[in-house]
Order: sequence, then structure tokens, then C-alpha cells
Amino acid sequence: MNERPVDQRGILQEEVFDYQITKANLVLLYHRNKHIKTLKGKSAEKFQKQIANASDFDAQLIMAKATGNFKRGNERPEIAP
Repeated sequence: MNERPVDQRGILQEEVFDYQITKANLVLLYHRNKHIKTLKGKSAEKFQKQIANASDFDAQLIMAKATGNFKRGNERPEIAP
């Protein structure tokens, strides 16, 4: 059986996701510099453990999965103003 690559469109190579950890131990997730999700409690702890030693690509994949909007296929490219 042929297994398809995780990132067929190469979007995660562009490093479109970012995160920030606050003093209150909240994890703020960003997509193209736009805040899209906040993790708190056990989900924030789990995220921090997963991302601690992850490579750049794996970190992007972890953040994409954490947002819940991974691989839907209906993402539109942003148009520059």
C-alpha cells in the first residue's frame, strides 16, 4: 500500500504556524501571524511536551494538528493588500 506524504502541498515547509507561551501557561497558536487558538490546562502541557524536542517540520505538524484545521483542502492563499 502506498502511503501518501503528510504534507502533499508543501504548506508546512513555509513555516506558517507559530506559538507563544504566556506567563499563565497558556499556549497561543498563530497561523500566518493571526491568533487562531488558545490551549490551556492539560492540552497546553501536552503541546509543550510534544514540541520541546521537535524538528522544525514536526513542530509545524504538531501546531497544525493542534489547531484542528489540518488538511481540509479548502484553505485559500492570503492576498497581499
